[in-house]
Amino acid sequence: MPRATVDDVHELARSLPGVERAEGSTVVYQVRRKSFVFFRTPRPDAVDPETGERYDDVIVFWVGSDADKQALVADESTPFFTTPHFDGHSSVLLRGCRIGELEREELAEIVYDAWLARAPKRLAREWLDQHGLR
Repeated sequence: MPRATVDDVHELARSLPGVERAEGSTVVYQVRRKSFVFFRTPRPDAVDPETGERYDDVIVFWVGSDADKQALVADESTPFFTTPHFDGHSSVLLRGCRIGELEREELAEIVYDAWLARAPKRLAREWLDQHGLR
């Protein structure tokens, strides 16, 4: 199985219906003006524990529920994490430098689930039906 890359995040997000790519200081993928994946600017809540340097490669993915979030961040076999800044927020974080720890197929599931969490119900149902996933 091929390993995931940061380019795959862009490709997978763009492949979904109704997606727009917003650019400012970072890249944000939205469906109907709701963000589902974005590349985060360095912030003081995500730092290297040894150097104190802010991570400059954090990608944020929405998840369907807090239970989904907890399952991803609690599973030590995955590179997903969270910070106190994201307490109560249905999303997980992933450093771009660790994305290769995932297979492309695993990343696709994360991106698709992020989109499904934010897409209008009708659009999500249509996409699921088209892909035989309902």
